[in-house]
This record gives sequence, structure tokens and C-alpha cells, in this order.
Amino acid sequence: MTTSAKSPQLGLRANLAQFVLLVAVNALVGGMLGQERIVLPLLADQTFGLTKYTGALTFILAFGAVKAATNFFAGTWSDRYGRKPVLVAGWLIGLPVPLMLIWAPNWGWVIAANVLLGINQGLTWSTTVIMKIDLVGPARRGLAMGLNEAAGYLAVAATAMATGYLADAYGLRPAPFLLGAAFAALGLGLSTLAVRETRGHAHHEAGHAAAASTGQVFKRTSFSEPALSSASQAGLVNNLNDGMAWGLFPILFAAHGLSIARIGLLGALYPAVWGFAQLATGALSDRWGRKWLIATGMLLQAVALALVAAGDTFGQWIVAVTLLGLGTAMVYPTLLATIGDVAHPAWRARAVGVYRLWRDGGFAAGALLAGVVADLWGIPTAVWTVAALTALSGLVVAARMYETHPRRNR
Repeated sequence: MTTSAKSPQLGLRANLAQFVLLVAVNALVGGMLGQERIVLPLLADQTFGLTKYTGALTFILAFGAVKAATNFFAGTWSDRYGRKPVLVAGWLIGLPVPLMLIWAPNWGWVIAANVLLGINQGLTWSTTVIMKIDLVGPARRGLAMGLNEAAGYLAVAATAMATGYLADAYGLRPAPFLLGAAFAALGLGLSTLAVRETRGHAHHEAGHAAAASTGQVFKRTSFSEPALSSASQAGLVNNLNDGMAWGLFPILFAAHGLSIARIGLLGALYPAVWGFAQLATGALSDRWGRKWLIATGMLLQAVALALVAAGDTFGQWIVAVTLLGLGTAMVYPTLLATIGDVAHPAWRARAVGVYRLWRDGGFAAGALLAGVVADLWGIPTAVWTVAALTALSGLVVAARMYETHPRRNR
């Protein structure tokens, strides 16, 4: 009786207080990313005079490469040392980022700040994902990931919109980045004082299964297991197009004469639709299954990117970024739920880390590819190129992934 009472309980209802707290923490993680979404591409262009797109997108390249690598280690360290220490370490590393962006005398400081931001995001976002998967158990995994990613990307959207208006009213620095300073301090406080360790929930679910080596987990998640590897390539391409959107959309919209406030609205609408829609799509994947939400979402993203490339008015871009947000919402939490479906609890944290290594490597790939193509042939060609890659990724999912969470009959 005593042993049973001390055993961790799985399920959303049984762990509601901690789950809600982790949702709030992940919103602060998203806010740290949102502080850059509109302002940094404009700083590159207007303050530091970077005329080459490849150079201007180096901050995304640095962020994506570092975040991707950090995701991998976050999963391994979460298994070895526990989830909470990794989460707290991520917030400590994120504290200097807003101050560096405020005081940056040259572009090198911005890149250095984004190296730290990549580590911050890799450690904090990865651990909040892992902790929520630990808490809810298998039945509500899609809902859990929908809530997690909705909180993060609604915060990205809200902060992007707020920083756009602050930049329009008070200038590109320092006002927009003061939000990030507040987010970092609050995130560190909550993670240190209120968040509880969840590694015991994963051990309870795993039972006495044989462990897999990190090399085996990497191989399965990246290449050999059809659902895991299909999810990994889709995640990479999803963030490839997001990295391109982050770096080039504000410059494209500014070149057509849009005000910073309107650019901020477009930049916020995409993650806002993405964030809100995930409240539904994550739960729907628990009911309908994962595969076709992912494949259809990738194809919808491709259509939306084509509309951005072909458009030249504010109204056309409103429609395009709304569709892009909807397509991403179909994909993002569903991919994470797929990893949770297939990976065994004994090595699930490492599988999440490997998946997020590939997924956030897409930021770096998107910045590099989009920057080179935009420098050679212009921004619209870069957008068309990424649209084609996104469509191809959706077809790979349709052809190779099996359904990891079959539809429930009611």
C-alpha cells in the first residue's frame, strides 16, 4: 500500500498543477524567442547595414546550429542528471541575452547572443517537452504536446507583435528587448522554486525494460525506424521554412513599403495561428492519428509559402501567413507526439533530443539555403525553393511513415 502511494501517477488530471506550471514556463521560453522575431532582421538591415542576406541571416544560422546540438545533449543530460537541473541551467544561460542585444556595438555581439539563446532554447524547451510527456502518459500525448507548443508559439506571437509596436514607437533598441529580460528572470524563478522533477514518472512507465545505447537511439530516430526518421526529416524541413520566414519575411515586407507595425502584425499572425490551432490539432491527433495530419500540414505549408512568394500586398500576405500557421500547427505537436508514441520510456528523452537535433538543425539549414538563394536570385526565388522542399517532405511522410496512434473508434 505504501509503495503504491509513493509511485508516480501518470495522467493529465493527476499532474494538472505541475503540467499547467510547465505550460507557463514554456510560454516564457517562447517569449525569449519572440523578442527577436521582428526586430533582429530589421536591426541587421537598418542599424548594422548588412546588405547581403547570407550575412544578415548569420544570427539564425548560429542560433539553429547551437540549439540543434543542445537539444541532443538536453535529452541525454535529462536522462542522466534529471529534467529540472537542465531546465534551470537553460534559464541561467539565457539571462544575458537581452542585455547583449541592447548593448551590441556590432553584429558579432548579436551572433554571440544568439549562441546563448540557442543553448537557452535547447535546454529549456526540450526539458519542458520531455517533462510533459513524462507526466501525461500515453493516452493524452497529442493534447499535451498541443498545449505545450501552443503556449510557446502564442508567446512568440504576442512578443513579436509587442516588440513590433515598441520598435515602431520607441526605436529598435532598447525597448523591445526589455520584455526578454523580464521573461528570463521570471522563468528562472519559477523553474528553480516551483517546478518538480519528473524523471521518476518516466522510470515508472518504463518498468524494467532493457536500456538502449545513445548510439542506437540516434540511429533509430534518424534513419532506421520509419516513423521516427520520417518525423525527423519533416521536423528539419518544417524549421527550415520557419528559419527562412524568420529571416527573410520582414525584409521582403519592408521592401514593399510596409510599416514596422504592419510587419510586426504579419510576423505575429503566423505564430499566433500556429499557436492557437495547436490547441485543436494536438488533441485531434489523439483521436484521428498522426500520419495524415503531418503529411497534409506539410503540403499546406508549401501552398502558403508559394502564396507568399507570389504575393505583393498586405492582404495577400495575411492570407498566406494564416495558412502557413495552420499548416505548421497540424505538423508541430503531432511530430512530437509521434516520437512519444514510438520511443520507449527508457530512451524517450534521448529520442526527443535526437528528433529536436534534426528539427532545429532546420533553422541553420534554412538560414544558409535561403540566404544564398536570395543573394543570387532574390527573396521570392528563395521562398519558392523552400516551398518545393516542404512539399517533397510531406510526400516522404505520406509514403514512408506508418500510423503510430490509430484512430479510436467511438
